[in-house]
Amino acid sequence: MLTDVLRLAGTPTHSEPVTAAACAHCGLPVPEGLLDDQVEQQFCCTGCRTTFNILHDHNLTTYYAFAERRATPVRASGRNYEEFDHPTFAQLYVTRSGEACSRTELYLEGVHCASCVWLVERMPLLQSGVVRAELDMRRSLAVVEWDANATPLSAIARSLDALGYPPHPFRGVARAAMRRREDRAMLVRIGIAGAIAINVMLAALALYAGEVSGMETRFTEFFRWVSFAITVPAFVWPGRVFFAGAWASVRTKALHMDLPIAIALGAGFVRGAINTVTGEGPIYFDGLAILIFALLVGRFLQQRGQRMAMDAAEMLHAIAPNTARIVDGADARVREIPAEALLPGMRLDVRAGETFAADGIIVHGQSSVDASLLTGESRPASVAEGTTVFAGTLNVESPLLVQVEQAGETSRIATLLRQVAESTQRRAPIVQLANRLAGVFTAVVLVVAAATYLVKAERNAATALDDAIALLIVTCPCALALATPLAITVAVGRAAGRGMLIKGGDAIELLAKPGILVLDKTGTVTEGRTTLTAWVGPEWVKPLVLALEAGSSHPIADGFRRAWPALTTPQVEASRHVVGGGMEGVIDGRTVCIGSPRFVAERTCSTDERLRFASEAMDRTHTPVHVAVDGVLIAVAALGDRVRDEALASLQQLRARGWRTVMLSGDATDVVASVGRALEFEAQDAIGAASPEDKRAFVERSKQDGTVVMVGDGVNDAAAIAAAHVGIGMHGGAEACLTTADIYLSRPGLSGLVELTEGARRTMRVIRRNIAFSIGYNILGASMAVAGILTPLIAAVLMPTSSISVVLGSWYGFTFARDRQDTAAP
Repeated sequence: MLTDVLRLAGTPTHSEPVTAAACAHCGLPVPEGLLDDQVEQQFCCTGCRTTFNILHDHNLTTYYAFAERRATPVRASGRNYEEFDHPTFAQLYVTRSGEACSRTELYLEGVHCASCVWLVERMPLLQSGVVRAELDMRRSLAVVEWDANATPLSAIARSLDALGYPPHPFRGVARAAMRRREDRAMLVRIGIAGAIAINVMLAALALYAGEVSGMETRFTEFFRWVSFAITVPAFVWPGRVFFAGAWASVRTKALHMDLPIAIALGAGFVRGAINTVTGEGPIYFDGLAILIFALLVGRFLQQRGQRMAMDAAEMLHAIAPNTARIVDGADARVREIPAEALLPGMRLDVRAGETFAADGIIVHGQSSVDASLLTGESRPASVAEGTTVFAGTLNVESPLLVQVEQAGETSRIATLLRQVAESTQRRAPIVQLANRLAGVFTAVVLVVAAATYLVKAERNAATALDDAIALLIVTCPCALALATPLAITVAVGRAAGRGMLIKGGDAIELLAKPGILVLDKTGTVTEGRTTLTAWVGPEWVKPLVLALEAGSSHPIADGFRRAWPALTTPQVEASRHVVGGGMEGVIDGRTVCIGSPRFVAERTCSTDERLRFASEAMDRTHTPVHVAVDGVLIAVAALGDRVRDEALASLQQLRARGWRTVMLSGDATDVVASVGRALEFEAQDAIGAASPEDKRAFVERSKQDGTVVMVGDGVNDAAAIAAAHVGIGMHGGAEACLTTADIYLSRPGLSGLVELTEGARRTMRVIRRNIAFSIGYNILGASMAVAGILTPLIAAVLMPTSSISVVLGSWYGFTFARDRQDTAAP
């Protein structure tokens, strides 16, 4: 049977003699033994004959139009699909649908018509262990259920491939598509609510005209019942969203903004229904129908505004490419597939100027990679075979072949972005306060509405009900509930665009007020790498130094290489490394010695007094390096971890805002003290020789004096970062440090701290403004409703304006600068 279907797919399974007759279905030659001179159509096998008859009987002949456009028959790609059996694949794409049954969704290439559906859904007959296969032709989505104990998924994938449908993992419907469906559903509700409102208004116009001209009672009753009948569908479907939210509020015993709206709508409908049955009093149906329409329109606009704001926090998801080129098969064929389909073990073809789609190891090629997004390193780093590269980083120079290790949701950048997304789950204290205020406010509104109706009902029941309904609608607490989380969400998104990834809104609130700022030295206050800070000697010596240090991985050698990257170096004839001393060798017949003063002095016969004085005058916190050529001291240099250029100015700004700054480092005390003096730290606030345990203990003690913010970039800082009220991981930091941090700064330098604290202060200002506006609006609206100034319809128009105002206020509020060219205000 499988052979027959492979023939159907156009894949020959054995060599056959070429004849003049071709199969009427697949077009392959018909064996002589199957030729039948009595019929017009010839078939190479019974499978093609059966399929031909089925396609014609069911009017599926469009299959042949596709086949005619195909230049060659469909052939299997030759992939073995072993990655489909990988545990990572199972974790991401496979679910259990029974005790021994597994289920997955696969995207199939080449799906074009209904005959493809027929072929794919025959999989239970073609492959043992397959329980069910269904294909959604529109989305090319195949749902496969199989017994994992009987057959591996890779075998099923190979069978699909043999049919001409190479499979890929399908990660479900994208969020954008889900949003489109939600928007369509909401627009359909709005459209139906609008159509109902128009028809109810027509009936209401007839009633109003009848009151003026004197309509007969039987016609009046007819139009009242027509209004009732037309309004019922508005409550059953478009208006159901409000009642569903209210019921959820009652079940969870948490007052929700839909509760007063549902009570208002329900009260008006019940009163109108009673008046319709009795034939006396107003029926409210025209106002209720328009009310539902206006509320749905307002909610739709509010949701669109919220999405606009929340999308700011997702902007970094666009850094990884949507597609990737993989190299597979014995012939190393390159194919382009969706990035979501990447799995461990695949090989990526990444060309110069392209972004890596997954984390992996370079297996072929040399290039340089711009990893500034993850490390903050401004200059591209050289990479070669065996180097690990990460998704979202840029290949700068040459093509690379990369073997995937982590892809999709398991990649490093995805993990980092998930931590940023936690900002919507971790609520700051002010968010929790706003939510409590919204709940209390809803309870107060319900009580006031009931009191309004009871007090006014004695004079005019209809007016009392209108006023109570208007009060319930206009005082919707949604603006109050949105005021804080929306502002924080926008701020988190803006900060992300500036290279500040904030994991929780609580960190923003804590940073808005000054406290104790504890800074690690190496990599935070300083550049975190060995740099040439002083050089006294002739220029012709520099190429000799570089040549001798070329093969060394010592930080001193790195410092020389970074200082003179463009120099051409001569050939080294011989070299020797002395542990703890330095290096010596022969270059162009000259003996060169580089190392510590003692090491070089032992190999030097003469010393220039000028160089000796220069060496003694150099900063004692830096490492002195002497250079001798042919036994003569010819140059001296100092290398060390240089203080960042903007460090002093940034620290001065932070101190001016009330922050107490402390430098806490594991370096030697004299080194830390020297850096502390240069950066104007108080003597007691420049602490050296601190172990990781000491750092954590210091942070714990300092928490008694106020908010403690710990900033670091090393594993030795991780414990202190976790213990602080707010932990900040600096660019290029160790993974342990970044994982425990509440905020990750991907830009080098302390200027990011200045902008971060200022942005937090501005965010809290926007939040307070939003809360003040929403409370003021609700008090004013409630007063107007109680006074009888507002009708339910006007209240429905005004209700979404508060939420929209909060959305716009959060979006356009100046929290963090919108682009990197902006600077934080001092």
